Amino acid sequence: MHELGVAEGVLDIVRAHVPPGRARDVRAVRVRIGDWSGVLADSLEFCFGAIVAGTPFASAALDLERVPALGRCSTCGHEFELDRPGAGCPMCLSALVSMSGGRELQVVSVELDEPEADR
Repeated sequence: MHELGVAEGVLDIVRAHVPPGRARDVRAVRVRIGDWSGVLADSLEFCFGAIVAGTPFASAALDLERVPALGRCSTCGHEFELDRPGAGCPMCLSALVSMSGGRELQVVSVELDEPEADR
């Protein structure tokens, strides 16, 4: 299950961008995940929850944004959602299709609560 390694990488990114004293304030980590990224969303959420349990980041949850697999036809320029590898263009039936989305795996943002002193 490589999702464990991906979850550890996401947490490493959060640690690198959140000051050490603010770890308990992390509420949500927003991640864009493409349908063809090779990562199972449910497994990633489970693994992330497991690695933050018992740490200062325990209150952090993943907020996953699905990115559909998109293809762009090189012949007619039509962009469409891909339902399978090697799919041709539904408009002109050309086989000259390149992938234009769906492989993303990106930490987009980290949401923090206000510090205790500001409440």
